[in-house]
Amino acid sequence: MKSEINRLTKISIYMVKWISIASLIGLIMGTLSAFFLKSLDVVTQIRLDNPWLLFILPFSGAAFAFLYKKYGGNAIRGNNLVIDQANGEQENIPLRLIPLTLFGTITTHLFGGSVGREGTAVQMGGTVANAVGRAFRLDKVEREIVIISGISAGFSSVFGTPLAGTIFGLEVLVIGRLRSDGLFPSFFAAFFANFVTEAFGVSHIHYSVGTIPEWSLLLFAKLMIAGICFGLVGWLFSRSIALLKKVYANWFENVVLRNFFGGIFVVAAVFILQTQRYLGLSLPLLKDAFNGENYWFDFIGKLFFTVLSLGAGYQGGEVTPLFEIGATLGSTLAMILHLSIPFLAGLGFIGVFSGATNTPIACFIMGIELFGSEAAVFFFMICLISYMCSGNAGIYSAQKVEVEKGVLFLPLITNWQNKKRN
Repeated sequence: MKSEINRLTKISIYMVKWISIASLIGLIMGTLSAFFLKSLDVVTQIRLDNPWLLFILPFSGAAFAFLYKKYGGNAIRGNNLVIDQANGEQENIPLRLIPLTLFGTITTHLFGGSVGREGTAVQMGGTVANAVGRAFRLDKVEREIVIISGISAGFSSVFGTPLAGTIFGLEVLVIGRLRSDGLFPSFFAAFFANFVTEAFGVSHIHYSVGTIPEWSLLLFAKLMIAGICFGLVGWLFSRSIALLKKVYANWFENVVLRNFFGGIFVVAAVFILQTQRYLGLSLPLLKDAFNGENYWFDFIGKLFFTVLSLGAGYQGGEVTPLFEIGATLGSTLAMILHLSIPFLAGLGFIGVFSGATNTPIACFIMGIELFGSEAAVFFFMICLISYMCSGNAGIYSAQKVEVEKGVLFLPLITNWQNKKRN
């Protein structure tokens, strides 16, 4: 009896402790996300009203590259710094990362860089959580959990998806493993952060996937083709950014020059292609995709400009561009495969994201939160297919690989190759 009382007491203390920590993270992160999202709305409208602001992009990129180099320290590692700490590293996440990534991303959007939002939110969430963890004097394992909770809070509040945000923080760290010991605090941090953000009047756009088609073998075959395409495009996206970063690093050793000339290349591409359709958040691409009004090449255009911007080192995230690349690709494939356009656009929305981030469970749950549960089986199927076809390297280089994809088949392949040689 006494041992049972002690156990219940420990559980009660654990719950009170982590709900207190999670609510504090949620309050701070929700407020930051609300400011961030409202600011993006303002600067996006300013850019649309003043297209000439694009000419300032190289100078803004150079300015923030200088600030990071001069004052940022290890903050320059961004998302990868946060992921490494959640995986047990012992570097400090400096508070100056918040203003650097926040205002760096806002100015990138103001001057036309093709970037997203999640990277900034994850970095701010990890930084806030690290500071809260230090205030509560958490030990090493608890520090990992609190940073995971910060990642979840950031993702949840910027996209309005607390369940997907919860799982994203637990799943993104290691391919092949879900960090279930952080489930309780991650959920409440994600829940409170989203609640606070919405309390400031921030609303998130939702799209409809329309009528769900009836199951058939033909539908299965078509979805296999689409899922493979989503995974390959996710792989292309992540590998293109990594490759371009290496190219820029070889060309320009100085990061300030790297960002400056990277911005010039973006401006040049706009004038050569005669379009600003793919700059900034490009949210109209999503509306066009779900309505079937997009150009067939929109996914190529958004991928190209996003790779140019992020490859040069501009601040921002990858996830919103991945949504748009996936939705426009899905809309294009729908016309080829003779499937419902909003249905396949919705699958592409989460499918390319799944492939590029190696987080199929979080993407599946996001599909349910954004589009409803009627197509849940199809969401899960497409996320898994895309995930399996995108390789073991995603957009986060700090993401570890515990179990390689397809590892169960490697011994069979090896034995077959050995027999063939003999």
